[in-house]
Amino acid sequence: MTNIKALVLNGEMEKGIDLFAASQFLREGLIDKGYKVEEKRLKEIEIKPCMGCYACWIKTPGKCIIDDYGRELVSEMINSQLIVYLTPVVYGGYSPELKKALDRIIPLLLPFFKKIKGEIHHPKRYETYPEVLVLGITNQENLEEKIIFNELIGRNALNWYSTFKGRVIDISKEPVEIAISNALEERT
Repeated sequence: MTNIKALVLNGEMEKGIDLFAASQFLREGLIDKGYKVEEKRLKEIEIKPCMGCYACWIKTPGKCIIDDYGRELVSEMINSQLIVYLTPVVYGGYSPELKKALDRIIPLLLPFFKKIKGEIHHPKRYETYPEVLVLGITNQENLEEKIIFNELIGRNALNWYSTFKGRVIDISKEPVEIAISNALEERT
């Protein structure tokens, strides 16, 4: 049994692209690489939106004041070695389900500021952060969405102090099992 934990955040929406096949191929591929895989189907979990109150920095440092699964998810994320964002590409971004969950991870950073590459960012709260693999699934070719999505991945990597790798998978042109396999090979 392995101790290398991969946490899959499945951002599938109620309507839209079905991520079941992608999720299955991803799980199998990660297990083949020695990961213990845990998947969170975010549409089935109640996570309230971030209120933007910053209590997680000021009143309860490192802990959101909203008492729901979002608190536990933050702990699971920082204690994983790999996090996979599996999401339909929605206007060049993540699905609303995934975005809502990611908005709640601000307690993983400190409320102070530091300059990184000439930009102001929050310093990290923990010494190490998990590697992140982002898989954006679409069923149509849209170069602008792909560019925006890849820029989002890069910006998130900078804020998360982690290695982010990602790709947009166009299931109208590439079989999902091959695309998932290639994405897993590219990150190793």
